[in-house]
Amino acid sequence: MSATPLAGLRVLEFTHTVMGPTAGLIFAELGADVIKVEPAPQGDHTRGLGGFGAGFFAAFNRNKRSLAVDLKRPEGQAIIHRLVPTTDIVIENYGPGTMERLGVGWEHLSPLNPGLIYLALKGYLAGPYEHRPALDEVVQFQSGLAFMTGPPGRPLRAGASVIDIMGAMFGVIAVQAALRERDATGRGQRVSSALFENATFLMSTHMAGMAATGLDALPMPIRRGAWAIYEVFDTQDGQLFIGVTSDQQWARFVEEFSLHELAADPRLATNVMRLAERSWLIPALQEVIGNIPRDEVARSCERAQVSWAPVGQPGDLFDDPHLLATGGLVEVILSRYGGEDGIRARLPALPIEFGADRSRPGLVRQPPRVGEHNTEILAEAGFSPREIAVMAESGVITAQGG
Repeated sequence: MSATPLAGLRVLEFTHTVMGPTAGLIFAELGADVIKVEPAPQGDHTRGLGGFGAGFFAAFNRNKRSLAVDLKRPEGQAIIHRLVPTTDIVIENYGPGTMERLGVGWEHLSPLNPGLIYLALKGYLAGPYEHRPALDEVVQFQSGLAFMTGPPGRPLRAGASVIDIMGAMFGVIAVQAALRERDATGRGQRVSSALFENATFLMSTHMAGMAATGLDALPMPIRRGAWAIYEVFDTQDGQLFIGVTSDQQWARFVEEFSLHELAADPRLATNVMRLAERSWLIPALQEVIGNIPRDEVARSCERAQVSWAPVGQPGDLFDDPHLLATGGLVEVILSRYGGEDGIRARLPALPIEFGADRSRPGLVRQPPRVGEHNTEILAEAGFSPREIAVMAESGVITAQGG
């Protein structure tokens, strides 16, 4: 099986920031021809972000072509209408009503292509909240995710845009289901995924636990977890997370670390019993592990076949030996303008593999400059060189590579 199984599909992507571009990235890396439709003349506003957002554009817009169009003008809308009959999928993540105001909403485009699948990535699905603006961080607080992440009284967003990315993934799943249905019916449809509902889905285990036990969910820093040994430990020269999640693992763990008294203690015979003894058990383990070098603790955990991990930082991943050995990182040029001028950095590849040879999707095209592919895309749609030149002169499209 190829690592580009979606080759032959064409996607028009009207997106910005993280959620929408991530959905487009998934399609692009799986082989689809993804055309990022950017507002002329400046392009996706994400290109100009600073601080935490400075890398957003490059991270989520590789392997795409750029078409920069002024959709506030009828001539710009007409360009999109001409592209739609040969398009399989439209992706958008603008605020409620934006696409409709620009003449490129589902109601405008579906009559032009009965097989079109239209993915709307929103803050909320249908319901009383659907017209509210939303952000990843907003719904983390609204859903209880921030409450569960931070210490008591100090709700804290997760350390990455997990809801944006998860929302994109569920959106792609919905599109794939709609493609399967289109195979049978020949008809496309509108599908949607939303931030709030994705965040609430993450709360499923906490809600189920509350219902099953009658106890309130507590923030993770004061976890009432399922496993007794599931903890960050200080070693002699660093920290490691260790997870002992079965009685068999416990037996191997205490043997490897020569914890004979703990192995024989009847209070620790099962995981459920060990949970009740955490108040003294964790400090006892910490006293032992704290006197051993980190690498030695890691080797012992490896021999005992229990889960462990160093307490890493994002910067560690640039040179991670596992990622480097398996195509897990691709070299991306970081530039708000796109093209070949910028800083080169290794960024994570799509986290999937295909076939017996375990092929990984890779980098075919660097993040584009604004309107970099205007001429070729419009020529493919049947526009003449003269028509394209007139549109560029009038500002309907951005001058190629602007």
